[in-house]
Amino acid sequence: MNTLFKKYINTFKGLSTEVWWLALITLINRAGTMVIPFLSLYLSKSLNFSLSDVGWIMTAFGLGSVVGSWLGGKLTDTIGFYKVMIFSLFTTGLFFIVLQFLNSFLSFWIGIFVVMLVADMFRPAMFVALSTYSKPENKTRSVTLIRLAINLGFSAGPAIGGIIITTLSYGGLFWVDGITCMIAALVLIKVLHPKKAKTLDHLKIESPQSAYRDKAFLIFLVAMILFGIVFLQYFSTMPLYYKDAHFLSELEIGILLGMNGFLIFVFEMPLIKWLENSTFSKSGLMLTGALLTGLSFLILNVTSWSGVLILGMLLMTFGEMIAFPFSNAFAMDRAKKGNQGEYMALYSISFSIAHIFGHNVGLQLVDKVGFDKTWYLTTLLAGLCVFLLFILKQYLKTNRV
Repeated sequence: MNTLFKKYINTFKGLSTEVWWLALITLINRAGTMVIPFLSLYLSKSLNFSLSDVGWIMTAFGLGSVVGSWLGGKLTDTIGFYKVMIFSLFTTGLFFIVLQFLNSFLSFWIGIFVVMLVADMFRPAMFVALSTYSKPENKTRSVTLIRLAINLGFSAGPAIGGIIITTLSYGGLFWVDGITCMIAALVLIKVLHPKKAKTLDHLKIESPQSAYRDKAFLIFLVAMILFGIVFLQYFSTMPLYYKDAHFLSELEIGILLGMNGFLIFVFEMPLIKWLENSTFSKSGLMLTGALLTGLSFLILNVTSWSGVLILGMLLMTFGEMIAFPFSNAFAMDRAKKGNQGEYMALYSISFSIAHIFGHNVGLQLVDKVGFDKTWYLTTLLAGLCVFLLFILKQYLKTNRV
């Protein structure tokens, strides 16, 4: 056991101090955004909005994310990632506090759009910072560390949020969210000021290539939108399937979904360390991850035995663990050819687009055609994603760009 633990710890070695600080800031920030999981409840129960109104507000949430990611990329290329990250964290904190005082549908629609616009300016800036503070050979593991921080934050956030709502009400939730964002900004100022932080892989491009003219990157983005739509079904339609088709209790559903986070925490870094040292290409690994995720839906229609749910979760989790870190690393590698903020903004936007359409499309399909046909159609989308990633792999082999 001691030997296994040492090997696990060794997979984290070699990462720069700045990357560890970025992971801590991300953890504080993600644990702080605890309003988000309770947003639909707050809108329907506290503000008495209709489900239709809640749906439109969630659309504003996604649209704000898209615009914010694009704007964050533009500003990162113009004024640098450090200033964008500071502005995003601190201003998001202020806006979260103000959000609790908006009570009408229109004011909250505008409010959540603006909050997400400012909040998601952070994402492309953080990716560029991560690339800058990482050694070239450690980029994928650096991404994996950030993913661990995000997963821990998302795991802790809802639990803390539930306690705050019980003891302080929803108003307390907005205050704590805002304050934690500001704390993250202060930590960033203290430890990652450009004069203190050590740049490990900074590359100034004299004649940057536009991401919009990078054919390989555009194929990759479409594949990532499809992968995002497929992946997000595990957080919208799948819990309904667990309850309505397999009659699982909320506790059992929570344990099954919690297994995903636990497996990522234990296995992702050692898995990525091993795959980084292998001969597999990033495009081939992304293809494998998408294939495993697609299979996780297909096997659900093979049998009515509830044990298949565990197998499905295992396939999806390992698919996610392979696809996300290497897709992120692929995007950062391509970004060296042009404006890094623009590249990473488009990468972030691909998942924002998936959020806009993924949840709604999945729920509409379940309502219209049922779970079985929805899983077949989801598998078909995953198959199209795999096909695009195969084209990407062949394109890269042929063009060597």
